[in-house]
Amino acid sequence: MQRSLTKFGLALAATLSATAPAQAEDGYDLWLRHAPLPTAQRLAVDPYAGCVAAAQRATQVTIAIAAREIESAIDAMTDKAAPRDCTASAAAAAPSHGVMIGTRDDPAIAALGLPLAKAGDEGFVIRSIERDGRKLIVVAANRPVGVLYGAFALLRELQTGTAIDALDVTEQPKVDLRLLNHWDNLDRTVERGYSGQSIWDWWKLPDVNDPRYTDYARANASIGINGAVLNNVNAKPDSMTAPWIAKAAAVADVLRPYGIKVYLSARWSTPVELKQTTTADPLDPAVAAWWKAKADEIYAAIPDFGGFLVKANSEGQPGPQDYKRTHAEGANMLAAAVKPHGGIVMWRAFVYSEADPDDRAKQAYADFKPLDGKFADNVIVQVKNGAIDFQPREPFHPMFGTMPKTPLMMEFQITKEYLGFATHLAYLAPMYEEVLDADTFAKGKGSTVAEVIDGSLEGHKLNGMAGVANIGSDRNWSGSIFDQANWYAFGRLAWDHQLSSDAIAREWAKQTFTPDPAFVQPVTAMMMGSRETVVDYMTPMGLAHLMATGHHYGPGPWVSDLARPEWNPVYYHRADKDGIGFDRTASGSNAVAQYMPQVARGFASRRSVDDKDLLWFHHVGWDEKMKSGRTLWAELLHRYDRGVAGVGDMQARWATLKPFVDAPRFEEVTRFLAIQQREAIWWRDASIAYFASVSGRALPTGVQPPAHDLEYYKAIEHSYAPGHH
Repeated sequence: MQRSLTKFGLALAATLSATAPAQAEDGYDLWLRHAPLPTAQRLAVDPYAGCVAAAQRATQVTIAIAAREIESAIDAMTDKAAPRDCTASAAAAAPSHGVMIGTRDDPAIAALGLPLAKAGDEGFVIRSIERDGRKLIVVAANRPVGVLYGAFALLRELQTGTAIDALDVTEQPKVDLRLLNHWDNLDRTVERGYSGQSIWDWWKLPDVNDPRYTDYARANASIGINGAVLNNVNAKPDSMTAPWIAKAAAVADVLRPYGIKVYLSARWSTPVELKQTTTADPLDPAVAAWWKAKADEIYAAIPDFGGFLVKANSEGQPGPQDYKRTHAEGANMLAAAVKPHGGIVMWRAFVYSEADPDDRAKQAYADFKPLDGKFADNVIVQVKNGAIDFQPREPFHPMFGTMPKTPLMMEFQITKEYLGFATHLAYLAPMYEEVLDADTFAKGKGSTVAEVIDGSLEGHKLNGMAGVANIGSDRNWSGSIFDQANWYAFGRLAWDHQLSSDAIAREWAKQTFTPDPAFVQPVTAMMMGSRETVVDYMTPMGLAHLMATGHHYGPGPWVSDLARPEWNPVYYHRADKDGIGFDRTASGSNAVAQYMPQVARGFASRRSVDDKDLLWFHHVGWDEKMKSGRTLWAELLHRYDRGVAGVGDMQARWATLKPFVDAPRFEEVTRFLAIQQREAIWWRDASIAYFASVSGRALPTGVQPPAHDLEYYKAIEHSYAPGHH
């Protein structure tokens, strides 16, 4: 059955339960399925079904959307789908229980005396109250978008089991800029995309707005995402031309009522490539004038345009350094162009040059640290979570906590470029949480990365978090059902970085499948262990960038013949007959010195560094003893085996959950786990075969040898892997 998230009145026909087959689904409805509630809760919610009292429905489109969301969702949760007249007169005649929504400008809301001062511009208050003998659920905010966020939060509370008479929630986001970065190209290919084509059908825009854009907006609003960069950071100059600005404006018109601003990636050399200027030097007045005029043109078409995202002087992209100018001089020129309109510039710190550095991990800090305090006040520097490139595990980036005068924006990757693409189950919230909770010691113990990026540590008003999207044209949006959880988790953590990854997994599972504890408990445990399982079979103990070249799919630790040293996996693991690992202590590249002293000492000491980061910072002998009592060689083998076993455990656990899940989604996950098991063995065997050949170590008794010799694994190719650019 084909369903659309935009058809508010549709309800699911059957409830998920352990005793009855689940209705077939295809994943399109994400966590917004609003399935019928368990009996006791359904009976409690049932009296609230009906028209939502929303005095501002007729004058505020966002509040009208919020009202329809609540009406249709409660109908679905209570298994009702009868057409209703929700005019103002019908709403006034609603039953004794009901829902009231609105902003502080609604006299009925203002009269309730709710603590809206604590909600800020985007937050909300949800409260169960009694008024004139009538029980009400109130969703109130200072602005319409807060009402919309509150409406989705109410539905999440109901779907996950909160007692309806005990609702008492006051929230505001901890981070202001909560953006998805779409690495989508103008021909609808998606760089590092594993879920079909781009959802933006540029060929048909601006004349045709696909209903999927509205469904996209709904999904993002439900988790508090308020911005979307529509095009790839490896941008094309065409994006800045009038026809393409009109296309972006059409998308912006759809997203606007859901509180989502549109941003564009800007190619630095655009005016030169469009033959409008002879240079892209940021200090040339003609260049600055061109960008100012371009900003004026964009804002005329998109009045609430958010601003520019820029990748410059990295991976062959042009930038201000081509003209012997700094990143700050480049960013500030663009910032001046958008500032009159309230726009911002997000300047990416992912840089590494063609020069052969002693350590690629040091380059971003080396480029940006001297510029601390030199950026305009509407520039925010966007920094990846780690110093290299979205690896299954990286220590937090040393720029966090060491640039106090510059607002820094977190960049996480939601799409799984280095984690098995869409077919490997890897719930990434524990990775996000690990980084956000890391202590920078910038102002003593407890100065977390989260406090850097939310601006609270240094008092920065400009703050944000970006996620490289995993969204595509596949019916299930993200290529697999469990990859939807990473999109959901990113949004929830961007809204509130104090949420736990475990709690987020439970929320997602309850809404996406069933709130039955017999399902939620085991599936949450499966999700929570999945990322560590991937680390074990891919990059254990701080190893990194061992993936095959280009597409980053499958193992390639032997690759050593690429043009630039830092493109080769051997550059990162440095395995030889004596040991393995990249020495980043004072005896090596001294990358540890880029961290605050307390952090540097912890990473530099073999005694204190955690084994999970060991080989990131140290070159360790194969026969040295680990904390487990095993030698390094034996410990690596143990972790590879543990990773393979972890996938087997997920397969076994998932098999027991068949009674709770509709057949199509159950079978998809089952097939993908089989792929993951096969490829985990491939990773394990290929890695062991290679490292055994380099180290000269034999496999200990009882360790299963690789199924094939090393040459077999070296010969495996994936020439047409998706998402490769």
